[in-house]
Amino acid sequence: MTGLIAFQGEPGAYSHQACRQSRPDMDVLPCPTFEDVVEAVRSGAAELGMLAVENSTYGRVADVHSLLPNSGLHIVDEAFVRVHVNLLGTPGARLDQVREAHGHVVILPQCATFLRNHHIKGVVSSDNAKAARECAEARDPAHGALASELAAEIYGLDVLARHIEDHDNNRTRFLVMSRAPDHTRRAAKMVTTLVFRVRNIPAALYKAMGGFATNGINMTKLESYMVGGSFTATEFYADIEGHPDDRLVRLALDEARFFTSKLEILGVYPAAPDRG
Repeated sequence: MTGLIAFQGEPGAYSHQACRQSRPDMDVLPCPTFEDVVEAVRSGAAELGMLAVENSTYGRVADVHSLLPNSGLHIVDEAFVRVHVNLLGTPGARLDQVREAHGHVVILPQCATFLRNHHIKGVVSSDNAKAARECAEARDPAHGALASELAAEIYGLDVLARHIEDHDNNRTRFLVMSRAPDHTRRAAKMVTTLVFRVRNIPAALYKAMGGFATNGINMTKLESYMVGGSFTATEFYADIEGHPDDRLVRLALDEARFFTSKLEILGVYPAAPDRG
């Protein structure tokens, strides 16, 4: 597939890595915000968008979950990126010269042990790839960045220490967004993502979920978030296994619709091989 795939962040971000991994034949379009990614796809400036939705250590990306239902876009794939944190430095720098390591506020705690053991001060940056770019611009051996090996490649930095994260199972899940839905594909395991709002009746959520249980549909994710800042209006985001055309999935969705004031399918796509 040719064309552009948009992602949030600067070149070398983990979202960029997700694009390279999932759509290696596409060129990339860096965007400052998630909203800019959505708008790039919606306007036709990009064919696809790559959005981070959750991390195995830090949970969901709240901004994206609230953005998806009103984006007008559709999920056509998912990708999982193993988040390896590396200490990058200017060419020729040594590890023992680094005094500060700049990285996103989420990345810093992930490598706290390494930083402490090497007497390196962690400094917050708004973006890991930005930290790498600024490290390259500073040309100071005492100034390091916490980022991907892709960022080192792009900005001409040395990898002074690889895979320094405290936990070896840190992964981020990304969704590939498109202007048009694609429900035509079939794979051994399919995922359907939906959002719904239950009717204002007693036990509405319990009743809406009942159809999935009685029809044997596995729900792998169910999360709630407020709508419009109201404590009484709650929307639910869910992932289920299966395709809406499957008989049992169709029955479960029909039952759920009876107890919901809104139910919208955001995407139907093959489960990633490394979903786990």
